Amino acid sequence: MKYLDEINGLIESLSKYQGIGPKTAERLAINTVTKWDSNDIDSFINALKEVKNLKRCKCCGNITKNDICDICNNRCHDKIMVIEDVKDLFAIEKADMYDGVYHILDGVINYQAGITPEDINLESLFLRAKDAKEIIIATNPSVEGEITAQYIKEMLKDYDCSISRIAYGLPVGGQLEYTDSLTLLKALEGRRNIK
Repeated sequence: MKYLDEINGLIESLSKYQGIGPKTAERLAINTVTKWDSNDIDSFINALKEVKNLKRCKCCGNITKNDICDICNNRCHDKIMVIEDVKDLFAIEKADMYDGVYHILDGVINYQAGITPEDINLESLFLRAKDAKEIIIATNPSVEGEITAQYIKEMLKDYDCSISRIAYGLPVGGQLEYTDSLTLLKALEGRRNIK
């Protein structure tokens, strides 16, 4: 069966979301048409119009209404946490335990996928690092995250700032028998004295 052009347009738009394939986009579009009333649709349209006014912070890459985000405007820039994307920033901010600024890479080095250091937001990090006292590398514990962390560490080795990597390992409530070998290795490497 062929859909109406309006539904096909909605499916096409929805499938532009990362992680949304054609089938999911189709289900979302049909759900929108059959389950939403005109108020729901108007609300969604207005939300999309509001998002149109957002931009990226010229300093860190965060999402903001202004040229510089509130975090960069209101916090000291001597401690910079390097993260992969904006979602990581929101997760860390929810924990309400970090008081420095961020640097969003917008990806990680992945040579197999053709993503090199020049393809992610590194140059501005190296400029910002000149004035920092500490760089905290918080890329994900994946192969690509580790490659990116090592690259950043190597590039910053002559800078006058400390460089640290977030710790990771066993989650609270996790069981050793179900833990993968990389997680166990990292937990062992990150062990601390308790005496």
